[in-house]
Amino acid sequence: MLHTVPAPQSPAQNASQGASQGARILSARVIVTCPGRNFVTLKIETDQGVYGVGDATLNGRELAVASYLEDHVIPCLIGRDAHAIEDIWQYLYRGAYWRRGPVTMTAIAAVDMALWDIKAKIAGLPLYQLLGGACREGMMVYGHANGVSIEETVEVAQSYKEKGYKAIRLQCGVPGLNSTYGVSKDKMFYEPADADLPTENLWDTEAYMRVVPKLFAAAREALGDEPHLLHDVHHRLSPIEAGRLGRDLEPYRPFWMEDAVVAENQDNFRLIRQHTTTPLAVGEIFSSLWDCKDLIQNQLVDYIRATVVHAGGVTHLKRIAAFADVYGVRTGCHGATDLSPITMSAALHVGRSIPNFGIQEYMRHTEATDEVFPHGYHFKDGLLYASETPGLGVDIDEEKAAKYPYQRAYLPVNRLKDGTLFNW
Repeated sequence: MLHTVPAPQSPAQNASQGASQGARILSARVIVTCPGRNFVTLKIETDQGVYGVGDATLNGRELAVASYLEDHVIPCLIGRDAHAIEDIWQYLYRGAYWRRGPVTMTAIAAVDMALWDIKAKIAGLPLYQLLGGACREGMMVYGHANGVSIEETVEVAQSYKEKGYKAIRLQCGVPGLNSTYGVSKDKMFYEPADADLPTENLWDTEAYMRVVPKLFAAAREALGDEPHLLHDVHHRLSPIEAGRLGRDLEPYRPFWMEDAVVAENQDNFRLIRQHTTTPLAVGEIFSSLWDCKDLIQNQLVDYIRATVVHAGGVTHLKRIAAFADVYGVRTGCHGATDLSPITMSAALHVGRSIPNFGIQEYMRHTEATDEVFPHGYHFKDGLLYASETPGLGVDIDEEKAAKYPYQRAYLPVNRLKDGTLFNW
């Protein structure tokens, strides 16, 4: 849907018109495409002919964000000063009254990314230069090694090491379970949203707790000391179980244990801290600083994984990173395939510009996705390098995007063996 009806201007907008001639938002539209998986993209155009793109993908709830943008956000953008990024962010956040939540914050993030793209293009600079300049050349990333067995996972991890990865996430099948989170048939392009209606998986915590330390022991023996090894629990343990697993993994020096418990109760992490020195990471489903404020200021986590697209865009992710830096917490932004190359590019620009960057998750997109979203970031020797092109350095090919219509796809759900619905 294309919106071009002028919006009422605030006094602040009227006062700023002289300083931003040629940067009014002329139109905006939502583009939904499915080159192997669904992506939602917002494209904002100015009367100067400069446009920007933002990612609005929320895995399994994509059309909710598309509707939020088309029905409630875009009509309020037309005619506004495209340079007034902070004011527009506050307008969409405070002005909605119903604040936060994944749908609202993903929509705000899409607008924010697109506006930063426009501002940097007009300035003729890659985005990181407007965020304070480079703190580093490249960003260390981690890949995903997985297999149905320990042996297969270690073999895949060895292939990642040979590709130059300095950090590798390890996930393997759990004996007695037909499927396990993080284990896929395709070892490079994992996509968990796999069905028109949610797939139901079974879970066995005890079996899982037995296999993970064996996986790390085998990986250290095969890979040696140098590669960083990571693991994602995916919110499936109680705090005391997480403390026990973290302690069991300590001899193998894991880089982090991710999403060990559900994070709604942030005090859960206090109990884990009492039982293990394994570093803790959390935050891929957080939508604002308020979701992680206590975790950070009480130093209950070591890495915050909030991402550009689900945590309010470049503007808010920078705010989260700055707050985390005060407490010695580093970033480890989510970067799975349910985030488009637009988000990956934005994350790299943020990561390059902040002092407390830690690591960036990097799941490669399919060839079809890369064709729909041409981009300038690239991988070399275990690092991702942000594009030097003005703006975000990523675009959407609308003609190619139109070849891939939306296909409904859900993430799985989990049940214990007795049928109790559990955390996926």
